[in-house]
Amino acid sequence: MQEEVIDEVVPRGGPVSVTAHIHGLSPGEWVVTAELVPPASPARSRRSARGPGQHGSQVLRPAAWSWRRWALFTASSGPIKTRWAPLVGFDKVPAVIPGSYTALVTLGIVVALLVQARVLAIEHLAVADVVTVSLGAVVMGLVGAKLWYLALDWRRGRPSVSEGWCIQGFLAGAALTAAVAMVALHLPVGRVLDATAPGLFIGLAVGKLGCFFTGCCAGRPTGSRWGVWSSDRRIGARRLPAQLLESATSLIIGVAVLLLVLHYRPAVAGALFVASLATYTLCRRFLLRLRVERRRSNMGGPLAAAGAALILAAAIGAMVLGLG
Repeated sequence: MQEEVIDEVVPRGGPVSVTAHIHGLSPGEWVVTAELVPPASPARSRRSARGPGQHGSQVLRPAAWSWRRWALFTASSGPIKTRWAPLVGFDKVPAVIPGSYTALVTLGIVVALLVQARVLAIEHLAVADVVTVSLGAVVMGLVGAKLWYLALDWRRGRPSVSEGWCIQGFLAGAALTAAVAMVALHLPVGRVLDATAPGLFIGLAVGKLGCFFTGCCAGRPTGSRWGVWSSDRRIGARRLPAQLLESATSLIIGVAVLLLVLHYRPAVAGALFVASLATYTLCRRFLLRLRVERRRSNMGGPLAAAGAALILAAAIGAMVLGLG
């Protein structure tokens, strides 16, 4: 018997699904049953262990997901086959598409490079050299994203190499790599960064959809009608659509910067890139508060927001001086 504790149910939140993984079973088919057991008082828990079929429990039915109706429905009961542990990530989970994260992040990278190449051509910059630099920056950005995630995971006491990425690490690794490479190739760093910003954030908007359909970076459960039913790969419920909001924010920033790049040139080259990155950082500080995971630092968020606000103000000043 395996017990799953759910502490994320909120009033008026609608139906909830639970996806559980049980390891160490003999291969084959198993008949799986589940019961909803109300919490017991500590005194009662000490007197007797709660077991299946006890008074007050409610038998639960298997759940399935309808993409067409965007809703849960009751699935038919039947034996469940065991599977090889490395394939657990490809299980059927309500509102989750296995492999969607990799597919949409890859699509986002392609979109970013295409937009970048087009803007570079319009700005009469060296397309081939810059795109080559960008490909190297993407690789180092992925390394940075993994290292950043591992650093955060280590602080939480559960480091895992097999899963997890952090967008902060990607942006830091990619930007540093690109800047060093452009200096080495004698490319105009500021102008190239400005031309890169639209593609970066439009591509990010596509990639963040992968988070939503994979169930990572999930929002908090909510009873609000503005919530969207989604899953964190374990608990499916109506949630604040944190991933969709971040995707929309990235798209708005990307389109706004694209219009500025095509119509204005700031007095300080690179100011558009810095301003867009600072704007994204500010918006992200708010969006992180919508997520289900708790932030351990009470000061990190406000300090990052204050720093981003100061940088944004300086970048806007540089842009205003050059508008016209």
